[in-house]
Amino acid sequence: MLAAVLLAVGPTIRLSAQDSLPVGFGTLKRDDIVVRFDTPELEIQFLPLEQSVTRLLAPDTYRSLQDLLRSKRGEIDDLARRAGVLRPVLAMVSFFGLVQQARFVPEDVNITSRGRLFRPVGIVPLSPKWASYQLDAREQAVAIYLFEEGISFRETLTVSYQGLANDSWSRSILTLERERARVVARAQSRPNP
Repeated sequence: MLAAVLLAVGPTIRLSAQDSLPVGFGTLKRDDIVVRFDTPELEIQFLPLEQSVTRLLAPDTYRSLQDLLRSKRGEIDDLARRAGVLRPVLAMVSFFGLVQQARFVPEDVNITSRGRLFRPVGIVPLSPKWASYQLDAREQAVAIYLFEEGISFRETLTVSYQGLANDSWSRSILTLERERARVVARAQSRPNP
């Protein structure tokens, strides 16, 4: 009973029809779909953590991302609750230093989807360097970002950072759609036990 109450109170991850994709049949690598762009000091990578995307990744990548989300579930739920967001949209954002003492501003990563600007409502740091807001060359800082509902990863969107914008997600959509069809075909051709 207590578990049911706790589940009802805490934020949940939105499940939809595309989330019924079977796990373990994807072959994509993160680099196949990540949105990547550079500033003079940083490389920034953006990876959606929505099931409709991650289930299309190779099994080991999918498992490691799910393990990561499970390990950070308490922090994610707490930040979502404080922001008043029931079903946060999650993404992994990575900053890579290209030069010494490269400064980054985590809150400046935004998404424009369906004509609406989404700013992060919470950030769960995954790297010890996160709190310094500064990286040396070849260092990285990674975090899970929480956004309000309303972002669609099945449609074009733009990721922006300090005046720079990247709309390469449209290419990722095509890659994901092709892989989605392959995953369904692989799963259907698998013999039933």
